[in-house]
Amino acid sequence: MSSPSSISDLADGQYCYLTTTGRVSGLPREIEIWFGIAESKLYMLSGNRDRSNWVRNISKNPVVTVRIAGSNYSGTARVVEPETDEDAMARRLLFEKYQPDHDGDLTEWRGSALPIAVEFEQQAHR
Repeated sequence: MSSPSSISDLADGQYCYLTTTGRVSGLPREIEIWFGIAESKLYMLSGNRDRSNWVRNISKNPVVTVRIAGSNYSGTARVVEPETDEDAMARRLLFEKYQPDHDGDLTEWRGSALPIAVEFEQQAHR
């Protein structure tokens, strides 16, 4: 399988695997999470906001790895600035991607979750 030319080529994937560095242990911590991609950035929503361990890890060390369809991307994660165009876009992006196939209503999650953005380095690696 060849590597995709960019992260945008993987936008239709169901999940990504986010690896952060544990803020206490210093060890890699991987989670499976919903994601959306826009303008070569990856967006996720944390339902537990800044109480999620992965968000706490990013707050201490923003360097992350994201794996989608066997390709790994290194990047820098950050909390999206509240009440900005980017905030609204991230919420809309994930809601529109996941609501149609989800059994429950994701409206509350869309409104209350904390958007996180990942900006990537240029190249994917396996």
